[in-house]
Amino acid sequence: MTLEESDQFLRAALTEDLGDAGDVTSRATVDAGAEATGTVVAHEPGCVAGLELALRVFTLVDETVATEACVDDGAVVRAGTKLALVAGPARSLLAAERVALNVLAHLSGVATATRELVDRVDGTGATIVDTRKTTPGLRALEKMAVRAGGGTNHRLGLYDAVLIKDNHIAAVGTVGEAVRHARADVGDAVRVEVEIDRLDQVEDAIAAGADIVMLDNMPTDVMREAVDLIAGRCLVEASGGITVDTVREVAETGVDMISVGWITHSAPALDVALDFD
Repeated sequence: MTLEESDQFLRAALTEDLGDAGDVTSRATVDAGAEATGTVVAHEPGCVAGLELALRVFTLVDETVATEACVDDGAVVRAGTKLALVAGPARSLLAAERVALNVLAHLSGVATATRELVDRVDGTGATIVDTRKTTPGLRALEKMAVRAGGGTNHRLGLYDAVLIKDNHIAAVGTVGEAVRHARADVGDAVRVEVEIDRLDQVEDAIAAGADIVMLDNMPTDVMREAVDLIAGRCLVEASGGITVDTVREVAETGVDMISVGWITHSAPALDVALDFD
């Protein structure tokens, strides 16, 4: 996401919060000339993402606000860690506060969820990857947060890779037929991945030229059999219902990638706050 695109998103978020009237509470209670300093703090441990964007909110509200990040994106912090400092007109800080914290809390939540999964599979060789199950309009930011948490982006959209799923196969006929159609259309320039849910589909997928075989909702013992059958002839991805508690077992089957949708669509927000000095 470019600076122009991120600013457009942040301005839209500010418009949603401030409307036409602005922050009526601060205007009614805080003197127009009042100055303030504040600290953005993590109230729980986690992995930080989106801090630069959050601080940008303050300067979009008022370019005279001074901001300073105390940590970098990707930092794993304890509860009580100071994340950033802000200083400027009190009304401006208050007008920006909620949007800034919402951005930081959500993206840090995504990064934190990703980091926990990455840590759980450490040493197995498996990579945690995201999916297209993202908040509409926030995909680029959520995928940035996945990277901050140590994960890897899968495809960014429908446009940059072929991923043949069950409905594509149902529309075409067989796994092999779907892969052959795709390979004939895109050639070798675009990666072709196919989802399978049975072991008897493995050879068909590989023979047709799949670069990646996705094992969809398979029990781990069946995943292990599939990895043995594939025997390094293509990459192997595991997907479907994978949790923090099960991810290590999945990784130990020998898969190359583990895709997890909930790290972007359902990760709990990190508890962060702005405290005035």
